[in-house]
Amino acid sequence: MDKPTSVISLGYSIFASSLDYLPTKHQTLVNTINQYSYCLAEKDPEFKTSLKESDVLLPDGVAIVVAVKLIDNTTIKKIAGDDLHLYCLEKLNREHGSCFYLGSGDKTLDKIKDRVLKEYPNIRVGTFSPPYKPTFTDEENAEMLEKVNSFKPDVLFVGMTAPKQEIWSYNFKNQLDAQLICSIGAVFDFYAGTVRRPSQIWIDLRLEWFKRLLNEPKRIWKRYLYFGPVFFKYMIKERYRTGAFNTLKESKPL
Repeated sequence: MDKPTSVISLGYSIFASSLDYLPTKHQTLVNTINQYSYCLAEKDPEFKTSLKESDVLLPDGVAIVVAVKLIDNTTIKKIAGDDLHLYCLEKLNREHGSCFYLGSGDKTLDKIKDRVLKEYPNIRVGTFSPPYKPTFTDEENAEMLEKVNSFKPDVLFVGMTAPKQEIWSYNFKNQLDAQLICSIGAVFDFYAGTVRRPSQIWIDLRLEWFKRLLNEPKRIWKRYLYFGPVFFKYMIKERYRTGAFNTLKESKPL
C-alpha cells in the first residue's frame, strides 16, 4: 500500500488504512465514527458536517466495520480512539514531540499528565480543563485557543464527549496551532484510569461494547440498546438505497 485510503460508505469517507499512513505533511483533523455518533449525526446537521469534513474519519466500532462489509463488500479494520492515542504517544516519544490535552477535569488531566511523563518521558505535555457546559462563550473559546496555541503542540487531544468535541474541533481547526487534532472522548478517562477499558480479550472477540455496557449500564445503555437497533435500520435503508452487493466502491486516496 503506497497511500492511505478511505472507503466511501454510509455517506462518509471512512479511513481504511493502518495508522502508519496518517497524513503528516499538513494540519490534520482526526475524528472517529461509531453507530452512536452516526445516529446522532443523522439528526444534527452541524455534527454531521464536522464528521464529513474530517481529514481522517476512523471506524471506531464493530457496527461500522460490519456495515461497510455488508453495504460495500469492503473489509476494513476497527481503529478505536484509544488505538489512535497510544499510536500518537509512541510516535511522539520517539520524536521528542509534544501533546496537549483539552477537556475533562483537572484531576483527570493530572493523572493523564503523570502517566504520560512516566511512560513516555520524551514527550512535553500540556493540559487545560474548559468549563463543563453544553456551549462556550466567545471568551471561553478564546481562552481555550490561547492555552493550546501558546503551547504549540504537535498533537492536540480533545476530550469533551460527542458531538461537542467534534463540532468544536471543526469550527476552530484553522485557528489552532497544532499539526494533528484528535477528538478522542472517553480515552481521557481510560488513560487516566478513572474508567477501565475492557481487556484485549473482549476487544478481540468484538465484544468491547458489551463489556462496557456491563461495566457502565446506567451511563451508556442507551448508546447500545437504543441506538443499536436505530443504526441497524439506517444500515438496511442504506443497503437498499445503494443496491448493496451489486457494486464494489473503490477506495480513494486521502
